[in-house]
Amino acid sequence: MKTIVLGVGNPILRDDGVGIHVANQLKQHVNDPDITIDEATTGGMNLLDLIVGYDKAILIDAINIRDAEVGEVKRVLLSDLSSVHSDNPHDVSLLEALQLAEKLGENNIPSEIVIIGIVLKKIPYVFGEKLSPKIAAAVPKAVDMTLTEIGKNLEESNWSKDKLT
Repeated sequence: MKTIVLGVGNPILRDDGVGIHVANQLKQHVNDPDITIDEATTGGMNLLDLIVGYDKAILIDAINIRDAEVGEVKRVLLSDLSSVHSDNPHDVSLLEALQLAEKLGENNIPSEIVIIGIVLKKIPYVFGEKLSPKIAAAVPKAVDMTLTEIGKNLEESNWSKDKLT
């Protein structure tokens, strides 16, 4: 199963870049030609371009969930969210981009899109590359949850653990 793992966020807006921090950690643990780990500093239509052609997409991003504590790590399906990382008024959310692609006949969209979300209540627009203590503490949890998600896919295709280093 061809899988893409994308750390999403802005690496110079502190906690908003948590997805990229997680992706960088994952690169040290995954060695499989069927798994691509990358970063995305964009949303909407540009994010859609990055995931087309894969069977599964795992997006790691800061999310806001009402009944969760800052720093919690949640596994969420894209269909559970109304918008995914589109604060840009000149773009659409990933969900809207996917709906448009389907209407236009795009058939290389991943059959499964999972979000590993690190809960923030509000993304502070403060410049810096360092994560706040609560969000930094969530990075190892998000790495573990993503490795578990990757392992689910690999087990279905007769995977062996030596593909994770």
